[in-house]
Amino acid sequence: MQPSGELHLGNYIGALRNWVEEQEESENIFCVVDQHAITADYEPDQLRAKVRQLVTLYLAAGLDPKKATLFVQSHVPEHTELAWLLNCVTPMGWLQRMTQFKEKSEGQRERVSAGLFTYPLLMAADILLYQADGVPVGEDQKQHVELARDIAQRFNHQYGDTFTVPEPMIRGVGARVMGLDDPTRKMSKSEAGQSHSIGLLDEPKVIRKKLSRAVTDSHTEIRFDPTRPGVNNLLTIYQALSGDEPQAIEARFAGKGYGDLKAALADQVIAALEPLQARYREIDADQGYIEQVLRESVDRLRPTVSATMDKVRKAMGLR
Repeated sequence: MQPSGELHLGNYIGALRNWVEEQEESENIFCVVDQHAITADYEPDQLRAKVRQLVTLYLAAGLDPKKATLFVQSHVPEHTELAWLLNCVTPMGWLQRMTQFKEKSEGQRERVSAGLFTYPLLMAADILLYQADGVPVGEDQKQHVELARDIAQRFNHQYGDTFTVPEPMIRGVGARVMGLDDPTRKMSKSEAGQSHSIGLLDEPKVIRKKLSRAVTDSHTEIRFDPTRPGVNNLLTIYQALSGDEPQAIEARFAGKGYGDLKAALADQVIAALEPLQARYREIDADQGYIEQVLRESVDRLRPTVSATMDKVRKAMGLR
């Protein structure tokens, strides 16, 4: 994840919570991608603070440094070295097809940075550097993993077997939480609206206020229905946090109003975030612990990084 904006409930349900639950199933590597965050305007001091906050939230959510590797992208300079080498083997046409660049640069092609255009190559480097087998992503990021696959296959064909070809890992229920103010758009860290998302560090009264303002519709029946995006989004969040089946949830709110749904959902959200917030405060007070985790993670990754880059440099004639 990028250290920009505020980590929100959609990030937690769609990604972070699942990473925690599955951290013993595979060898997991989690990266705070600070170099992706500088493709648009930013404040250096704010970036440093956001990097620390995101690392702390990862740990507070339950990622265990003894079971998974958690590090900051810029602490491993080989990310940018490999990204440049991939620049030299990737056709521009592949990048011109990337939908996120089209969306983010719309109407300002002459002003956006070259980094915004080529950042899918840095993302590919983030994956290929560690010979990753799978990448857990949302549906909107699947195209980036597919690009990494294409680049790995092209490189392997051109220079010999070098990279593992990764697979995207996409989830079902809860993987796409929508904005509270616009349930037709995915909940985003970059949206400025005060009632758009629920931050992982929001206080209970703020959570209740935001949910009370969540968009619904003019119907009265509370049920799962994709054609009613507002109510469907609230029910999807409720299901993701409660673990209950849709039929049981609909039965629970039969004959009740949207106010009842929003109040019950607020209780679910507050209960889910309370232990995370308490742990966050503990970890945030121990700066030495955070620095130790990041340092030891880079040391643990060093053999894999060195082995991959040795293969790449030799394959390309740079050694």
